[in-house]
Amino acid sequence: MAKREESRDLFPRALELMILQTLHRRPMHGYALAQHIKAVSDELLQIEEGSLYPALQRMLKAGWLKSEMGMSARNRPVRIFKVTAAGAKRLEEERSSFKRMFAGITRVLA
Repeated sequence: MAKREESRDLFPRALELMILQTLHRRPMHGYALAQHIKAVSDELLQIEEGSLYPALQRMLKAGWLKSEMGMSARNRPVRIFKVTAAGAKRLEEERSSFKRMFAGITRVLA
């Protein structure tokens, strides 16, 4: 039986970047957000509730997200998260920062 590779922490602000990017495309509730990130990453990234919901709360407090009550696909009340104008601006800043960091990592690994 192969030993499962240890999970690794994401680089600083990676979770916020993925949340902003995902919600910029479409508002959704927390569970759907975590499932979307998992699916899009071919299950390489699994966002735990203990990381996701505190991040969403920080982002609400920072004004990058807003929320409203809605209904899930299973007809249950859920909190739907949306990106604000400040969040869209933050997303662009974070994308730019990520591109610079990724370019540096690529140069080091070359």
